[in-house]
Formats: sequence, C-alpha cells, structure tokens
Amino acid sequence: MASSDLSKYRNIGIFAHVDAGKTTSTERILKLTGKIHKSGEVHDGESTMDFMDQEAERGITIQSAATTCEWKGHRLNVIDTPGHVDFTIEVYRSLKVLDGGIGVFCGSGGVEPQSETNWRYANDSEVSRLIFVNKLDRIGADFYRVVKQVEDVLAATPLVMVLPIGIEDEFTGVVDLLTRKAWIWKDEKNAEDYTIEEPPADMADQIEEWREKLIETAVEQDDDLMEKYLEGEEPSIEDLKRCIRKGTLQLDFFPTYCGSAFKNKGMQLILDAVVDYLPDPTEVDPQPEVDLEGNETGKHAIVDIKGPLRALAFKIMDDRFGALTFVRVYSGELKKGDTILNTFTGKTERVGRMVEMHANDRNELDYAHAGDIIAIVGMKDVQTGHTLCDPKNPATLEPMVFPDPVISIAIAPKDKAAAEKLGVALGKMIKEDPSFRVETDDDSGETIMKGMGELHLDIKVDILKRTHNVDVIVGEPQVAYRETITQKIEDSYTHKKQSGGSGQFGRIDYIIEPGEPGSGFNFESTVTGGSVPREYWPAVEAGFKKMMGRGVLAGFPLLDVKVNLFDGAFHAVDSSAMAFEIAAMGAFRQTIPKAGPQLLEPIMKVDVFCPDDNVGDVIGDLNRRRGMIKSQDAGATGVRIKAEVPLSEMFGYIGTLRTMTSGRGQFSMEFLHYLPCPRNVAEEVIKEVKEREAAAKK
Repeated sequence: MASSDLSKYRNIGIFAHVDAGKTTSTERILKLTGKIHKSGEVHDGESTMDFMDQEAERGITIQSAATTCEWKGHRLNVIDTPGHVDFTIEVYRSLKVLDGGIGVFCGSGGVEPQSETNWRYANDSEVSRLIFVNKLDRIGADFYRVVKQVEDVLAATPLVMVLPIGIEDEFTGVVDLLTRKAWIWKDEKNAEDYTIEEPPADMADQIEEWREKLIETAVEQDDDLMEKYLEGEEPSIEDLKRCIRKGTLQLDFFPTYCGSAFKNKGMQLILDAVVDYLPDPTEVDPQPEVDLEGNETGKHAIVDIKGPLRALAFKIMDDRFGALTFVRVYSGELKKGDTILNTFTGKTERVGRMVEMHANDRNELDYAHAGDIIAIVGMKDVQTGHTLCDPKNPATLEPMVFPDPVISIAIAPKDKAAAEKLGVALGKMIKEDPSFRVETDDDSGETIMKGMGELHLDIKVDILKRTHNVDVIVGEPQVAYRETITQKIEDSYTHKKQSGGSGQFGRIDYIIEPGEPGSGFNFESTVTGGSVPREYWPAVEAGFKKMMGRGVLAGFPLLDVKVNLFDGAFHAVDSSAMAFEIAAMGAFRQTIPKAGPQLLEPIMKVDVFCPDDNVGDVIGDLNRRRGMIKSQDAGATGVRIKAEVPLSEMFGYIGTLRTMTSGRGQFSMEFLHYLPCPRNVAEEVIKEVKEREAAAKK
C-alpha cells in the first residue's frame, strides 16, 4: 500500500500495567480492522501478538510486536509494548518511535505501580495519549474511581468522552458524550453487532453534567469559542473535536474511553478517537539530529518523503525467518536494493528484503517512506538504537542511553553441544536487548549474564532453553557491588628500574580523596614548575583509571574517587610515559588500602502495592530487608508503599509478596543509587568473593 498522504498515518503504541488487558485490546483492534478473523485469547495462550512460547505461556508480552492495519481510510501502525517492569527498556524504546499511544487501565485494579512508570516515560518522551479503562465487566470495576486515580496518581487531566451503561455483569455499552447517543453491544462475541440508540433515561442528568465538563475543558483551547460558550452558545461537534485534538497534541488532557476488550464492547470508539485525536507523523516534534560525538547539530529529521533518509532501528528480533530489524523511517524513502549507512558502525549495508509485519506474518514490500514502521530482513551489524541514513548525507538521530545492569548470574553449558551453541545464542540476544550484557570472568572463565532484575535474567535463561535449545546450569544471582574510599590521603610513589641500558624512572606525589557521589573518576594535575612534565600527565591519569576497574576489598569496580597530582620528579633520560603509568598503578595499590576502602551496594527504588489487610506484614518484611520506607498512600483498592531497599535483599521478593498478600500484591523496582554497605554485610560479601576465588583456583 503506497499511500503517501501522511495525515492518514497513525503510529501508536498500547501500553499498560501487566494484566490490564493491552494485548487483548490490540487483538480486538486487529479484528475490527479486518486483520484477524478469529481473535485469540491470552489466557488460552493463543493471541496473535504474543507469538514467542514464553509469552503465550506466561501470559505476558515480552517483546513489542509491531503490526499494521486500517481504519476508516487511515493506516494504523500498532506497537504492543510490554508492561512488566524488567522490560521497561522495551517500553522506553517503543515510545521513542511512536507518535501517540493508548494507556490501558484495568477497571477494577485502576492505576497500578507499573502504569505509573510507563506513564512517566511517556511524559518524558512527550507522547500524546488516549486513556482506555478496560475490564468494566469485572467485579469491582468502577470507571469513575479510575478517572479520579488518573487525576490523583498520575497528576494528569482525563477528558471523559464516554460514560459506561451499567457496571460489572450489567455492563452493556457506553454513551458517547459528544453526540449524546448510546452504543449498545448485544453479542459479546461479535464487536460489530451493536446498535446506536437513545441513552437510558435515568442517566440524563449524569450525561449533561459530564458533557458540560468536557465542553468546558475543550473550549479552553480556543479563545473565540470560549467567549461564545460563556455567552451561552453551544459549540458544534466539529469545533469541539478540533479543540480536543489540539489539547491532546499539546498533552493538556487525555481523552478517556471505557469498555471491555474481552467482551468486545467499546472498541470502535477508541479506534475513532485514534483517527480523530492522535497525531500523524508530521504533527510530532521532529527528532533532533546529532553528530558522531552526540552533540546536537541544530538540524531535525523533518518528516518529509523528499528529505534525506533518516531511520532508527528500535528493535531486533530473531525469529524463524531470520534476523528482523524493526525500523521507523523518520524522513526520506527506502527502496529494496538501496545502500544505507549505519552511523554507529560507519559501515554501509544493502537493503535486501523489507516486510511489514502483522504479528508473526509478513507482507513483502519494495518501498517505504517517512512515517512507516517496517522490518528489514538480514541486516548484519545493526543493533537497537542505531541510526540508518543516506550515505551521501549522513546524520545520527539521538543516541539511546541504556542503564547499567545491576544483577548478574553465572551460567555454564550442560555439555559440549550446548557450549558450541551458547556463544551464538548469546550474541543474538545481546543484539535484541541492549540492557542485557554478557561477560566472561577472566579468573574462572565463567560466562556471566547481567541484566535489570531477576525476572529479566529468568526469561533470558528461558529463551536460551527454548528458542535456542541451549541447556545451561544457572548459578546464584550476584549483585553488582561497587567500592569507594572514605578518607583523604596524601602520598608519594617512585617507580625506578635501572639495570643497564635505558632505565625507567617516575616519581609522583599525589592526593587521593573521596569524590562526590555519582562523580565516577576525576583526575586533575596542579603540578607547577615542570617537576612532572605535562606530556606525562595523561599517562598518570591512564594508570589510575586502569586500576579503577578492580577495587582492593573484593575486586569490584571503584566509584567516586578524585586524584590530584601535585608534585613529583622525572629523569631526563630514563623517564617515559610508560614509567609514569606504572608509577600510577603502583601508587593505586599502595594508597587505596590506606584510604578507608568501603563496599557500596545498589539501592533500588521499590514500589509495592498491597491490600489494606497486609500493610503491616509488607512493611515489616521490607524493614527486615533493610529497607527505608519513604511513603505510604492509601488508594481505593489497597496501599502503595514506596521504599528504598538494597538489591541483595530483594531476591525472591515476588514469591514472598504473593504469599503474604494471597497473590494480590504487586511491585516494581528500578535502580536508584549506590550506598555504603553496613559492616556486617560487607564482611560477608568479601568473604564470599574470597571463597569463590579460592575455589576457582583449585
């Protein structure tokens, strides 16, 4: 389909909390738009979008699948994003390539911890959104309560566009406030079997009250309309829609709908809203271009078919067809057989096959242009976040920043056959997920996987087993500790080696002191009078920097150290950069143990949601885990507890929480900062490391 009218394009993502029903909502959208004839259910394990075995089994979407469909002459590119916290990197990545989104909330669960994180990401990325309150057929569902939560918890303004008719088992349809008409669905199986009629008489007052709210909020976007409205003139539906669109694009408010995706009720209105209120690719602020160092050039990738090619690889997937690189084209056009440049690697690649995806089916394409989301088959060196552009006119779209992993596990192949496959499989997995890292431990030769949380690594082990048929033995999870120093030490070190021929000589006088938290490694030289010539300063810095990777307590990397070189001595013949570098390395080994070295541990920001009855247990348990309780907020369905807890104490937390709350508790966590370990904990960690190293040497 080569339509080039960009105003008819909508690139949207659906994001929400685990179990709010976003995959089912996506399914229904595809069914209504004629893409699937039979819609699968997640709990039967056969939904179209979740086609990885792990997804179907766990009922969670791990990878964001992208699919294309049509509604009312508009082309919708829908990206289903994961809701689970360990995959928020996926959400973040998907949001970057979207123009608008639908935030799905559960009618009974409301705004849950994870939805808050995702909402915050979407705010950061300035994505316009609609809100869909799903599962109104569930026991305990309350549309008005969720609307209130959106205001209170997310601090957003929901613009209520429809009201539900009946709740829980009685939920039959919705009233469209703009037209004052009721949409009633008779048959739960068939979304297209509905009637539009007059709304129930007992809702008349409620409809007028909410309609008035809607108009008052909408006309704020247009001063002339507002004046007329205040004088008693009712704005036309066209004018209102125009105002709603403007406010939605500016993120002033979020049009809010409701329904039940599972029961096929209310979906058409949300699709209409996508077309009516979400932006097309040209209405979004264009991506800034940067040079190779990451500095903004002041230019932007303007969405224009005639412009130079700019595209961003936002996802790599390896499926049964080979490696797929999902790409969002921001400007220019892409044809089969074109040569494109990857600015990250500096290499060019030929575009062999291009396909548009529909979950796991694909249609071959010869051509794509600005605004499209497509997949390219068989790209070699492309990773997530790389920019693909015109070799004659290169530019990079902003580089993506990925957080450092905080948890690692050692894995070992079960047998020789697995050993051969393991390397290839891990290589593919790193390409797909930049927040996942793999290293080899130099001492023990073990393969170490690093990631963002326990579940993240669990799933990786699972993918190894199933997708790549590699059986591995998994070690205990290890926390990424760091080290630092607590005292300021002034010291001197001389490196001297004179044994015939040219010798080596370098003396440095220096101060080592603790740096500001989060400052990493800082080096400055205040040498005057040439006692250490300027050309040797970089060598001294390099020597210290080299040693920062391995601390003296237990060999963890060092953080937040400041070194000041203030004096020293050199020899006209025997001094070299090498000699000063070795002097710095010797100085590190000599001084750091004296500077009060200290172990640091990663502290996580933990957000727990639990029922009222279990609050005491949950807080008691967090305290036992050395947590600091920061706040507790009572909500309608339970209590939100925010705490800061050391990662080492959070292993197996999900199991404990579920047991305490009979399965109703949920939590999310993200890395916050490093803090000093209490002495007893530090001693334990150092002892463990020493024992591990001794065992590895045997």
